[in-house]
Amino acid sequence: MTSRPVYTNLNVCLGREVNTRRVSRSARVSRSSRPRAVSSEQEVEESSARPVYPFTAIIGQEEMKFAALMNIIDPNIGGIMVMGDRGTGKSTTVRSLTDLLPYIEIVKDDAFMSSPTDPNLMSPDVLAAYRAKEPLETAFVPINMVDLPLGATEDRVCGTIDIEKALTEGTKAFEPGLLAKANRGILYVDEVNLLDDHLVDVLLDSAASGWNTVEREGISICHPARFILIGSGNPEEGELRPQLLDRFGMHAQIKTVKLPEERVKVVEERTAFDTDPKKFRATYKAKQDEVIDQVTRARALLPEVEVPMDIRLKISQVCAELDVDGLRGDLVTTRASRAAAAFRGSKIVTDEDVYSVISLCLRHRLRKDPMATIDEGSRVTEVFSSVFGYDIE
Repeated sequence: MTSRPVYTNLNVCLGREVNTRRVSRSARVSRSSRPRAVSSEQEVEESSARPVYPFTAIIGQEEMKFAALMNIIDPNIGGIMVMGDRGTGKSTTVRSLTDLLPYIEIVKDDAFMSSPTDPNLMSPDVLAAYRAKEPLETAFVPINMVDLPLGATEDRVCGTIDIEKALTEGTKAFEPGLLAKANRGILYVDEVNLLDDHLVDVLLDSAASGWNTVEREGISICHPARFILIGSGNPEEGELRPQLLDRFGMHAQIKTVKLPEERVKVVEERTAFDTDPKKFRATYKAKQDEVIDQVTRARALLPEVEVPMDIRLKISQVCAELDVDGLRGDLVTTRASRAAAAFRGSKIVTDEDVYSVISLCLRHRLRKDPMATIDEGSRVTEVFSSVFGYDIE
């Protein structure tokens, strides 16, 4: 028997002012000329923009940071559910991801963030123009991160009739909601376990189908709504509905830092950031750029990453022995393993890659056992070690 594989802890970090500059292009411009990353010299500073705490400055929470990186590398993993004690920096960590998000090509001035090349990611008007072979003016913009507040109404989330046009022009028009804005981006729900049931149903439907259908006051529209769903919450405030929990690709657990030295450092770092955000972000710029480059390379390498058949079979065997319902666990674990391999620069998935993601992908899919003496993550690790042939320490 060999020893259990150990995946190297991440030195994750990011930090870059949100770039609001748009680079206009014709849809016919060669795809080889697309920017892969934007240097700090090219960034446009917005003095009014709220500074974001650097991702690399966050102490601990390696599990959550690793899960976030995997979803940025491969958005098809399906998002993250972050559960932990209050005051542990869940929201701060999620919002710091804006520095890592890559640029995407959209149809300029389109409220639905439509792709100029993929019909499945186009709004109805853009799709009609695309089929008519009309030229589409495009722009490169950062991926959106949209916050869904707990008090949001269904009309604000899904979209509704444009009252201004109805009153001024006497015409019926659709006003896009948050789901349209989140298309091809990230939808973040803080305290997701407190979200109203009717909004949960809306999110479930859109997350499952990738489309949002609206029927309002004589308006009927269906538009793409493909987003990475990130939720955070405190387990003391209530459990999440199983139907919604299963929609998250990964589940990260956050714990309060216990070491006094680390707690003091957290306080000092946060105080320094609040005192002078720009100076504080500048101290982490090198680490931020390093991780941004690594993520950019991983996204480019991902299509070439292969999963050997024996590893695929073992992943499915682990899911079967854990009695995981459905096949979503198999799919997500395989995708996350490929992202982990790409992140370390390899084209072949290994046992170590699977080990680094399997607990994150499966722990929230297990059936609850009130008599269990170990948590779900430990159960997943035990079965992994048995199937893959490693000793349990």
